[in-house]
Amino acid sequence: MPSLAKGEIGSSLRDLIHARNCRRKRLSSWDRRGGNEDWWNLAEGETKTIADITGPGLINHIWITINCADPHYLRRILLRAYWDDETDPSVDSPVGDFFGIGHSKIHPFQSLPINMTASSETASGMNCFFPMPFRNNARVAIVNEAVGKAGIYFYIDYESYPEDLADDILHFHAKWRRENPTDGWMPPLPDRANPEHYKKVIARMQLSDEGNYVILDAQGRGHYVGCNLSVQNLQGGWWGEGDDMMIIDGEPWPPSLHGTGTEDYFCNAWGMQPHAFLYHGASLPEDVGGGRTTCYRFHIEDPVPFESSIRVSIEHGHANSGTDDYSSVAYWYQTEPHKVWAPMPPVHERLPRPG
Repeated sequence: MPSLAKGEIGSSLRDLIHARNCRRKRLSSWDRRGGNEDWWNLAEGETKTIADITGPGLINHIWITINCADPHYLRRILLRAYWDDETDPSVDSPVGDFFGIGHSKIHPFQSLPINMTASSETASGMNCFFPMPFRNNARVAIVNEAVGKAGIYFYIDYESYPEDLADDILHFHAKWRRENPTDGWMPPLPDRANPEHYKKVIARMQLSDEGNYVILDAQGRGHYVGCNLSVQNLQGGWWGEGDDMMIIDGEPWPPSLHGTGTEDYFCNAWGMQPHAFLYHGASLPEDVGGGRTTCYRFHIEDPVPFESSIRVSIEHGHANSGTDDYSSVAYWYQTEPHKVWAPMPPVHERLPRPG
């Protein structure tokens, strides 16, 4: 059977001059009575499928906003997506973290693939433009583990194709995980920036990724396209300096991709100043988050390919000295089946730390 070529499902400005061989469609929560009650109610503990689409096709935009009285609904409510009748979700994340900010926080920012608006401290419009292809079926679900009901407003915009996808089209994946706290070797100090602490940290050498915070551990063929990293600073001072490391296809040490520090991987320098650019930034600056921050780096122009496996990790402080609350969402594309990795923790293990 003929297959759609890559150029037929493109989305750059240059692709707009070509006729497209598809039908644009949308699933949304619009009021079927013709009124303005344009949301779906989810009872506490309810899972509801908001999209069940027959392929071949490609989801190219998800918009969601949520009305929920639970102050931590952005961590309690989960977004899940399944491609081609798989049983383990390819997308599995708390809804707030998936759209770019952790800690159950809302803050306006923009990047190329995801963004948030902020109508208030508790209300946000959240958008994702990562393309999500599927051959036979796509199912998107919301899991309400918040306290009380949740009103979900949504758009799922997608393209339906008359022909099969090309064989080299990969599936989109996103996975959340957390270490609370990381296992740092330095004792808690009032201020990690003091000179004696700094001397001890810098004196430690590390020539492996052992003990690093793991952002992604995948098997198959594909490419890593980025992450967001949320950190709650528990020890004071500067929490960064951890090198990023990417072990591709089980390669020997040193890896092909080894960085120079946390802020450097997120394309900043000399700390993590507030900024939100297309491919990198601090979607939640630390001064806004009250000791909590979220940074993001998207490898849109520079995806990291792998043939059989990839392990993306970062030190929590230089040589894993820091004991802080780390959580992240990794974004990547790969062949199926994917490795079952980082199962979703129960609600009480996802909630932000008090204070």
